Amino acid sequence: MTGFNQQLTAELSVLRETDLLRELRRVESPAGTRAVIAGRELLNFSSNDYLGLANHPALKAAAIQAVEQWGAGSGASRLVCGSLAVHHELEEALAAFKGTEAALAFSTGYAAAQGAIVALLGKGDVLIVDKLIHACIVDAAKLCGAKLRVFRHNDLNDLEVKLKWAAKQTRNAERGTRNLRPRVLIITESVFSMDGDLAPLRNLVELKERHGAWLMVDEAHATGLFGERRSGLVEEFGLTGRVEIQMATLGKAVGAAGGAICGSRKLVDLLANRARSFVFSTAPVPAAAAAARAGLELIRSQEGETRRQRLWLLVEELKRVLINAGFPPSAVRAPIVPVLVGAEARAMNLSGALREAGAFVPAIRYPTVARGAARLRFTVSADHTAEDLAALGETLAATANRQSPIANA
Repeated sequence: MTGFNQQLTAELSVLRETDLLRELRRVESPAGTRAVIAGRELLNFSSNDYLGLANHPALKAAAIQAVEQWGAGSGASRLVCGSLAVHHELEEALAAFKGTEAALAFSTGYAAAQGAIVALLGKGDVLIVDKLIHACIVDAAKLCGAKLRVFRHNDLNDLEVKLKWAAKQTRNAERGTRNLRPRVLIITESVFSMDGDLAPLRNLVELKERHGAWLMVDEAHATGLFGERRSGLVEEFGLTGRVEIQMATLGKAVGAAGGAICGSRKLVDLLANRARSFVFSTAPVPAAAAAARAGLELIRSQEGETRRQRLWLLVEELKRVLINAGFPPSAVRAPIVPVLVGAEARAMNLSGALREAGAFVPAIRYPTVARGAARLRFTVSADHTAEDLAALGETLAATANRQSPIANA
């Protein structure tokens, strides 16, 4: 074991020296606008619990009832004997929420992305992704064996170049020797998780239809926030019937845990047979499925709309607070407001200074973002108050007084 640990120690030293070492912080409080870390209560501006549902009484009650009715675990994979009624009820609610024929729930959003992409694409097919797509998509691209092409972030002209290239490719048919056009799948996030900007979905749909491609939209950071039903940006832009694959996570605005793929009945039936992260995984725990269904019901209620409206007001207030602290204005339309810092060490220093002053805003560094593009990623929840934002402003001011001006970040 000596040589093994020596090599690991060397790798950890490199991470530490380059300001890329990560450590787990023990949080001793429920998800919310406060986080108790190392015995201190901090204002939390880092959570993806955008609507404040993770600790909502309705979701906790649903989870408790599910444990009492179904137990702590599901006992098996969905295709063996783990496909409990609570999972089917969640999927029915998801399909209605997203306006699709069907939905399939996975244990995580990561598993949903990986399962869908690997099931749909193979050698000879083409996968075209936005440069800022989530790591789970990148990992799935490596696994599926398709030819991977990356287009510049939200650059429609560059995407069209890739689509024209894909049209010239051929792949061998599974049976026989004739050549076919490859399956071509474009993947984007609707709201990008680290920048908070939106994808030009209408233009993407027009392009994929013109070139005979498919489109998969990761709605992780849009679900619950956009559209009349609050189902996402696909709905807000009126594109529900024109996007082949909608992906959602259930651990952000929905307030629970898990992931899902929503689309046609044939898509879901195929994934239930070929998505390895679904087929070979124990079914999600009943409590998580029940909590997610309760979260969807709450999002679609009047309370859900009230929470969304309050969230957008707080987003605008957060922008004002950051501008007053000397940060450049942000045009994002999401509860994610990044402040680009650049150097990893500087991002760590700023994050540490904010924590000392009472606010929890972790530094986001490589490989989550590109090298030299480290940032502070501020997020707000519907449960934050105007007083919380005012306190953040005071914290930013205190931080600027203790080190080089934060306005120069």
